[in-house]
This record gives sequence, C-alpha cells and structure tokens, in this order.
Amino acid sequence: MIDPQLADLRKTYAQRTLAEADVLPDAVQQFRVWLDEALAAQLDEPTALTLSTVGPNGQPSSRVVLLKGLPEECSFLFYTNYESRKGQELAEAPLAALNFFWPGLERQVRVEGRVEKAPEAMSTEYFQSRPRSSQIGAWASPQSQVIANREVLETREAEVADQFGAQNPLPRPEHWGGYLLRPHRIEFWQGRPSRLHDRIVYELTGTTWQRSRLAP
Repeated sequence: MIDPQLADLRKTYAQRTLAEADVLPDAVQQFRVWLDEALAAQLDEPTALTLSTVGPNGQPSSRVVLLKGLPEECSFLFYTNYESRKGQELAEAPLAALNFFWPGLERQVRVEGRVEKAPEAMSTEYFQSRPRSSQIGAWASPQSQVIANREVLETREAEVADQFGAQNPLPRPEHWGGYLLRPHRIEFWQGRPSRLHDRIVYELTGTTWQRSRLAP
C-alpha cells in the first residue's frame, strides 16, 4: 500500500549542472573543490559522511562519521575505535565506501577504496588535539559492545577522569586511531530536474583517473 505522505515527497533539483568540462582531471582535487564549496556555503555538518563496511557474513553496515583530512591529497581520513564493529569489519575486509550528501547544494559524492590504518603519530596528534572530554570518552566507551545501561558509561567516564587526574592531553588508547581510505572510484552527482541527474565517475587506472558519464 502506498503511503502518500512518503510517496508524494519530492524536490526538483535545479541549482546547477555538471558537465565534463566543469571538472578537474584529478578526482581527489575535484572533491576538494566541492568540499570547499560546501564549507563556504556553511552547510550543516559538511564533513559528515556515511561509511559502509561489510561483515564476514556479507552483511553491509553503515554509519555516519566525520572526514578529518585529505592527507597527501590522495586519501580520505577518519577516526574511530579500532575495536568497534566498523573497526573489526575493516580488519577482516579492508574495503569501504563513503557517501557525502550536501542537500543545500543538491550534490552527493560516492567514494570507494581500500582502507588502511593511519600512521600512529598522525592518530596521536589528532587525538590529543581533541577536547579533553572527548579524549576521556574514547577511553571510557567500549564502542559497539552491549552494555547494561547508561550508568555504565557514566561510571566508566568518572573512573577514567579520576585515573588521569589533571593530565592533559591524555595518552592515545591503542584501540583508537585513524583510517586512510585510498580511493579507486569517485562519483560526483549533481541533482537535475525530472530526476535526470548529472553523474560523472572517475576510476583509477594505474596512476591516472579516467572519467565517464553515467545515466541517472
């Protein structure tokens, strides 16, 4: 049965176009252009992305994390708990997909690639730049594990705060750090009227990005 409240929700995308002549030869540099435009537009959470991984049984899972850099202009950097579900899945299958959606610009970007842990020094530098409360939270939370109630977290948070006293910054936990996704496929999507959206995909062949237009 059709739910009209959902079925009738639609928006006409007509802000911009996307042509082959509009994009740079390098996919990551083109992403940087779009990211800078999202930042300049002061969109809510412009660095938020959906990260998708796959478990050992083939079941995909997705969650939202934040982009924290484009090191060397060739990789996408994010941070998390290595013992979380995503960390365990990436250890088993180090491939992932990222999706950025910027509705204010009627754009999305899809990224696919291989994932590796970031250098320890990079992870430590970022960890110790975070607010102290976030550092404590990273120590306190057994991310993705079942816990009895909220009080378990609050108790653990208090214990960690007491353990480290006034120390600031805290040492980085071994179970927490960064990942670098090195892309081999990046698609740029620009909304257009009548759902005839513009889609340009880059695929990496050796060290060269090859561009193609996809049907919407």
